[in-house]
Amino acid sequence: MKQLEHFDTIYQRAAERKGGESHLERLLSTPLRKDEIAVISDDRWLSAFSMKVFQSGMAWKVVRNKWPNFEELFFGFKIDPLLMLSDEQWETKATDKRIIRHNSKVMSILANAQMIHEVRIEHGSLGKMIADWPMDNLTDLWLYLKKHGQRLGGNTGPYALRQMGVDTFLLSGDVEAYLRAYKIIEGGRDTKRSLSQCNQAFAHWQHQSGRSLTHISQIIAFSCGDNRIIQ
Repeated sequence: MKQLEHFDTIYQRAAERKGGESHLERLLSTPLRKDEIAVISDDRWLSAFSMKVFQSGMAWKVVRNKWPNFEELFFGFKIDPLLMLSDEQWETKATDKRIIRHNSKVMSILANAQMIHEVRIEHGSLGKMIADWPMDNLTDLWLYLKKHGQRLGGNTGPYALRQMGVDTFLLSGDVEAYLRAYKIIEGGRDTKRSLSQCNQAFAHWQHQSGRSLTHISQIIAFSCGDNRIIQ
Protein backbone atom coordinates (compact mmCIF):
# COMPACT_ATOMS: atom_id res chain seq x y z
CA MET A 1 0.00 0.00 0.00
CA LYS A 2 1.33 3.43 -0.95
CA GLN A 3 1.22 6.31 1.51
CA LEU A 4 -2.37 7.51 1.48
CA GLU A 5 -3.37 10.98 0.40
CA HIS A 6 -4.63 13.14 3.23
CA PHE A 7 -8.40 13.35 3.03
CA ASP A 8 -8.27 17.15 2.82
CA THR A 9 -6.38 16.80 -0.47
CA ILE A 10 -8.99 14.41 -1.85
CA TYR A 11 -11.78 16.71 -0.71
CA GLN A 12 -10.29 19.84 -2.28
CA ARG A 13 -9.78 18.05 -5.60
CA ALA A 14 -13.40 16.84 -5.55
CA ALA A 15 -14.64 20.34 -4.71
CA GLU A 16 -12.66 21.83 -7.57
CA ARG A 17 -14.08 19.30 -10.01
CA LYS A 18 -17.65 19.85 -8.79
CA GLY A 19 -17.67 23.66 -8.81
CA GLY A 20 -16.84 24.40 -5.18
CA GLU A 21 -17.43 23.05 -1.70
CA SER A 22 -21.10 24.05 -1.50
CA HIS A 23 -21.89 22.28 -4.77
CA LEU A 24 -19.97 19.19 -3.65
CA GLU A 25 -21.78 19.05 -0.31
CA ARG A 26 -25.16 19.10 -2.06
CA LEU A 27 -24.18 15.99 -4.01
CA LEU A 28 -23.50 13.91 -0.90
CA SER A 29 -26.08 11.54 0.56
CA THR A 30 -26.22 11.19 4.33
CA PRO A 31 -26.69 7.71 5.82
CA LEU A 32 -29.26 6.84 8.44
CA ARG A 33 -28.39 6.54 12.12
CA LYS A 34 -27.95 3.07 13.58
CA ASP A 35 -31.22 3.33 15.52
CA GLU A 36 -33.02 4.15 12.25
CA ILE A 37 -31.42 1.15 10.51
CA ALA A 38 -32.42 -1.16 13.38
CA VAL A 39 -36.16 -0.54 12.93
CA ILE A 40 -36.33 -1.12 9.16
CA SER A 41 -38.62 -4.10 8.64
CA ASP A 42 -37.36 -7.32 7.09
CA ASP A 43 -39.66 -7.02 4.08
CA ARG A 44 -37.97 -3.74 3.08
CA TRP A 45 -34.53 -5.38 3.17
CA LEU A 46 -35.77 -8.24 1.00
CA SER A 47 -37.33 -5.80 -1.45
CA ALA A 48 -34.08 -3.82 -1.69
CA PHE A 49 -31.94 -6.93 -2.15
CA SER A 50 -34.32 -8.25 -4.79
CA MET A 51 -34.40 -4.96 -6.70
CA LYS A 52 -30.61 -4.83 -6.85
CA VAL A 53 -30.45 -8.46 -7.98
CA PHE A 54 -32.80 -7.68 -10.86
CA GLN A 55 -31.00 -4.42 -11.69
CA SER A 56 -27.71 -6.28 -12.07
CA GLY A 57 -27.04 -6.41 -15.80
CA MET A 58 -30.25 -4.53 -16.63
CA ALA A 59 -31.32 -0.90 -17.02
CA TRP A 60 -32.13 0.25 -13.49
CA LYS A 61 -35.06 2.39 -14.66
CA VAL A 62 -36.75 -0.59 -16.31
CA VAL A 63 -36.63 -2.53 -13.04
CA ARG A 64 -37.85 0.44 -10.98
CA ASN A 65 -40.83 0.91 -13.30
CA LYS A 66 -41.79 -2.74 -12.87
CA TRP A 67 -41.25 -2.81 -9.11
CA PRO A 68 -44.84 -2.10 -8.01
CA ASN A 69 -45.79 -5.32 -9.83
CA PHE A 70 -43.07 -7.19 -7.93
CA GLU A 71 -44.36 -5.79 -4.64
CA GLU A 72 -47.87 -6.97 -5.46
CA LEU A 73 -46.89 -10.41 -6.73
CA PHE A 74 -44.56 -11.19 -3.82
CA PHE A 75 -46.85 -10.07 -0.96
CA GLY A 76 -44.90 -6.88 -0.29
CA PHE A 77 -41.84 -9.09 0.25
CA LYS A 78 -43.17 -10.25 3.61
CA ILE A 79 -41.01 -13.15 4.73
CA ASP A 80 -43.51 -15.59 6.25
CA PRO A 81 -46.00 -15.75 3.34
CA LEU A 82 -43.14 -16.20 0.86
CA LEU A 83 -41.68 -19.10 2.83
CA MET A 84 -45.07 -20.86 2.74
CA LEU A 85 -45.21 -20.99 -1.07
CA SER A 86 -44.83 -24.35 -2.81
CA ASP A 87 -42.28 -25.04 -5.55
CA GLU A 88 -45.11 -24.97 -8.08
CA GLN A 89 -46.26 -21.54 -6.86
CA TRP A 90 -42.74 -20.17 -7.21
CA GLU A 91 -42.54 -21.55 -10.74
CA THR A 92 -45.81 -19.81 -11.57
CA LYS A 93 -44.61 -16.50 -10.19
CA ALA A 94 -41.34 -16.75 -12.11
CA THR A 95 -43.29 -16.81 -15.38
CA ASP A 96 -45.77 -14.05 -14.52
CA LYS A 97 -45.85 -11.50 -17.34
CA ARG A 98 -46.29 -8.57 -14.94
CA ILE A 99 -42.68 -8.86 -13.77
CA ILE A 100 -39.30 -9.41 -15.40
CA ARG A 101 -39.24 -13.14 -16.04
CA HIS A 102 -35.87 -14.50 -14.92
CA ASN A 103 -36.13 -17.78 -13.06
CA SER A 104 -32.84 -17.76 -11.13
CA LYS A 105 -33.32 -14.14 -10.04
CA VAL A 106 -36.87 -14.88 -8.91
CA MET A 107 -35.63 -17.86 -6.92
CA SER A 108 -33.06 -15.63 -5.22
CA ILE A 109 -36.05 -13.95 -3.55
CA LEU A 110 -36.82 -17.24 -1.79
CA ALA A 111 -33.17 -17.87 -0.87
CA ASN A 112 -32.76 -14.38 0.57
CA ALA A 113 -36.07 -14.65 2.43
CA GLN A 114 -34.68 -17.81 4.04
CA MET A 115 -31.47 -15.98 4.97
CA ILE A 116 -33.43 -13.15 6.58
CA HIS A 117 -35.58 -15.67 8.45
CA GLU A 118 -32.45 -17.27 9.93
CA VAL A 119 -31.07 -13.85 10.91
CA ARG A 120 -34.39 -13.00 12.54
CA ILE A 121 -34.17 -16.11 14.75
CA GLU A 122 -30.71 -15.14 16.00
CA HIS A 123 -30.82 -11.33 16.04
CA GLY A 124 -34.49 -10.36 16.06
CA SER A 125 -34.33 -8.78 12.61
CA LEU A 126 -31.89 -8.13 9.81
CA GLY A 127 -32.00 -4.42 10.57
CA LYS A 128 -30.81 -5.06 14.14
CA MET A 129 -27.96 -7.25 12.94
CA ILE A 130 -26.80 -4.66 10.42
CA ALA A 131 -27.13 -1.80 12.92
CA ASP A 132 -24.92 -3.70 15.39
CA TRP A 133 -22.31 -4.66 12.79
CA PRO A 134 -18.84 -3.16 13.59
CA MET A 135 -18.10 -0.57 10.93
CA ASP A 136 -14.34 -1.17 11.11
CA ASN A 137 -15.09 -4.60 9.63
CA LEU A 138 -17.73 -3.50 7.17
CA THR A 139 -16.64 -5.73 4.31
CA ASP A 140 -17.31 -8.78 6.48
CA LEU A 141 -20.98 -7.76 6.28
CA TRP A 142 -20.66 -7.80 2.49
CA LEU A 143 -19.14 -11.27 2.69
CA TYR A 144 -21.91 -12.43 5.04
CA LEU A 145 -24.56 -11.41 2.52
CA LYS A 146 -22.62 -13.10 -0.27
CA LYS A 147 -22.16 -16.35 1.69
CA HIS A 148 -25.59 -16.68 3.28
CA GLY A 149 -27.69 -14.96 0.63
CA GLN A 150 -27.98 -15.55 -3.08
CA ARG A 151 -26.69 -13.29 -5.89
CA LEU A 152 -25.62 -10.67 -3.32
CA GLY A 153 -21.88 -10.79 -4.07
CA GLY A 154 -19.84 -8.20 -5.92
CA ASN A 155 -21.44 -4.76 -5.72
CA THR A 156 -25.03 -6.03 -5.43
CA GLY A 157 -25.13 -6.39 -1.64
CA PRO A 158 -23.23 -3.15 -0.90
CA TYR A 159 -25.40 -1.15 -3.33
CA ALA A 160 -28.54 -2.50 -1.63
CA LEU A 161 -27.14 -1.50 1.77
CA ARG A 162 -26.41 2.01 0.49
CA GLN A 163 -29.92 2.25 -0.98
CA MET A 164 -31.32 1.41 2.46
CA GLY A 165 -29.28 4.13 4.14
CA VAL A 166 -26.55 1.99 5.67
CA ASP A 167 -23.26 3.84 6.11
CA THR A 168 -21.06 1.99 3.66
CA PHE A 169 -18.40 2.77 1.11
CA LEU A 170 -18.83 1.34 -2.39
CA LEU A 171 -16.24 -0.09 -4.73
CA SER A 172 -17.63 1.67 -7.79
CA GLY A 173 -15.46 1.88 -10.90
CA ASP A 174 -14.00 5.27 -9.93
CA VAL A 175 -13.40 4.31 -6.30
CA GLU A 176 -11.83 0.98 -7.23
CA ALA A 177 -9.53 2.68 -9.76
CA TYR A 178 -8.41 5.17 -7.10
CA LEU A 179 -7.77 2.42 -4.54
CA ARG A 180 -5.78 0.41 -7.09
CA ALA A 181 -3.64 3.46 -7.89
CA TYR A 182 -2.62 3.57 -4.22
CA LYS A 183 -2.23 -0.24 -4.07
CA ILE A 184 -4.98 -0.54 -1.47
CA ILE A 185 -6.50 -3.08 -3.84
CA GLU A 186 -4.00 -5.35 -5.54
CA GLY A 187 -5.02 -8.36 -7.58
CA GLY A 188 -8.53 -9.58 -6.89
CA ARG A 189 -10.87 -6.90 -5.59
CA ASP A 190 -12.84 -9.24 -3.35
CA THR A 191 -9.92 -11.06 -1.71
CA LYS A 192 -9.68 -10.97 2.08
CA ARG A 193 -6.47 -8.94 1.83
CA SER A 194 -7.91 -6.31 -0.51
CA LEU A 195 -11.08 -5.91 1.53
CA SER A 196 -9.11 -5.68 4.78
CA GLN A 197 -6.93 -2.93 3.31
CA CYS A 198 -10.06 -1.10 2.12
CA ASN A 199 -11.42 -1.20 5.67
CA GLN A 200 -8.16 0.17 7.02
CA ALA A 201 -7.93 2.97 4.45
CA PHE A 202 -11.50 4.15 4.99
CA ALA A 203 -11.05 4.00 8.77
CA HIS A 204 -7.94 6.17 8.34
CA TRP A 205 -9.82 8.76 6.28
CA GLN A 206 -12.73 8.66 8.70
CA HIS A 207 -10.36 9.45 11.57
CA GLN A 208 -8.93 12.37 9.59
CA SER A 209 -12.24 13.81 8.46
CA GLY A 210 -14.89 12.77 10.98
CA ARG A 211 -17.14 11.99 8.01
CA SER A 212 -19.32 8.98 7.28
CA LEU A 213 -18.02 6.16 5.11
CA THR A 214 -20.73 7.11 2.61
CA HIS A 215 -19.44 10.68 2.30
CA ILE A 216 -15.81 9.55 2.03
CA SER A 217 -16.66 7.06 -0.70
CA GLN A 218 -18.66 9.61 -2.69
CA ILE A 219 -15.99 12.30 -2.33
CA ILE A 220 -13.30 9.90 -3.58
CA ALA A 221 -15.50 9.07 -6.58
CA PHE A 222 -16.04 12.77 -7.31
CA SER A 223 -12.31 13.45 -7.02
CA CYS A 224 -11.24 11.17 -9.87
CA GLY A 225 -12.26 9.28 -12.97
CA ASP A 226 -15.02 10.47 -15.27
CA ASN A 227 -16.89 12.60 -12.75
CA ARG A 228 -17.15 16.17 -13.97
CA ILE A 229 -19.32 19.14 -13.08
CA ILE A 230 -22.28 19.53 -15.43
CA GLN A 231 -22.17 23.02 -16.88
